[in-house]
Order: sequence, then structure tokens, then C-alpha cells
Amino acid sequence: MTHPPADRLIVALDVPNAIAGLKLAQDLGDAVTFYKIGLGMLTGGGLGLANELKQEQGKRIFLDMKLFDIGATVEAAVRGLAQFDLDFLTVHGDPHVVRAAKEGAAGSNMKILAVTILTSLDRADLDDSLIKPGDTADLVVERAGRAFDAGADGIIASPQEAAMIRALPEAANRLIVTPGVRPAGAALGDQKRVATPAQAITDGADHIVVGRPIWAASNPHQAAKDILASLP
Repeated sequence: MTHPPADRLIVALDVPNAIAGLKLAQDLGDAVTFYKIGLGMLTGGGLGLANELKQEQGKRIFLDMKLFDIGATVEAAVRGLAQFDLDFLTVHGDPHVVRAAKEGAAGSNMKILAVTILTSLDRADLDDSLIKPGDTADLVVERAGRAFDAGADGIIASPQEAAMIRALPEAANRLIVTPGVRPAGAALGDQKRVATPAQAITDGADHIVVGRPIWAASNPHQAAKDILASLP
């Protein structure tokens, strides 16, 4: 699957509200074509910002809601979000959630991406959550396969699992989007399973999500350009 080079970088607008998000997008200008708007921005005007960036500026939008509920509720929520002409939407990778989300997205171009295991979690966190024993990477790949079988257009997974997921037969022509990406030398922040942007793309990711190393940089525009320049 091929993508325009600039589209491979998705910038996470993890800022307090839509005003700050719009200011950052203006600072980044034409260096960035794709933005992620997450749950933390939802009450700060996130949907309005998504619409502004999509309709007025021609940007691509990844709405990172990580929806999880009974099937009927997920389907209704996704159907409502599909009207905004967004590009990507995340749901939890449980098969019943993925199937419901695909029903809700029917007739739109919005891609449903399944979350496997959050990149901020490690095995100790999974134990605390009563997740079955096993290596984290193996569980991610197993969840990815089940999500693909349920119809997911793509998977959210850490760069450390990208190559394993890309090797799945079910992954052909499906998307892999990787958060947990940090340029060499950058602080890890709240991420535990990380890789550099270039390594993530090499290992099979279609898109990388980068937040803090860009929006916290002294020159976000140059930081974004440097990351794009580093990609193979």
C-alpha cells in the first residue's frame, strides 16, 4: 500500500483545546498534511477543529476515540461520526466492537482502525488488568489477526509489533498505524514500547503518529520536516 510521503506522518494535536490546536496547525503549515485529534481534545472543541482542518484546510483527520461499548452503541456513534468525512477512527479491537463500527461506517470513506494493546502498557499493566498470560507482542499480533477477521481496515500497534503484524496473511492491503514513535534522543514520555520513525516505517507501518517531539519543539515546523526527511 503506497501513500504520499507527507501523509506518512500524523501529528497528534495533544494540546489543551481547539484554539491551541489550530495555532499549532498554522505553525506547521504545509509541512504536515495529517492530524490526530484524541479524546482529550473532545471537550475542548475537537470535532469543530477536525471539521475546520478537513473542510477549510484540506487536511486529513484521524479521530482517536478508542470507542468501546455494546455493538448497537458503537454502531450509532460511528454512524454519527462518519458524517464529518473523517479519514480514520479508532475503536477497541474486540471483534464485536470492530464489526459494529464497520456497520456504522458503511457508505463512508472512514477507515476503522482497531486498537490492540495501548503502547503505554507493559506486561505488568496487563497483569493488573487480568489479561491472559503471554508475551505482549504475541498478544498484540493475536488481537490484530482477530480484528482483521472482524473487518478492521487497519491496526493501531506499537512499532515494535509492526513487522509481526505486517507478516500476517490477513494484513495484506490493511493499514498499520504506529504511535509510540520517538526520534532518536527524544524523551519517552508516557510511552513504553517505542521506536524511531524510520524504524517504524521500515518494519511495516503505513503511518507514524508523533505528538510531543513536534508540538513541544522550539520550532515545530522544522521538527516535522526533520522527521519526514528521516523516513526511508
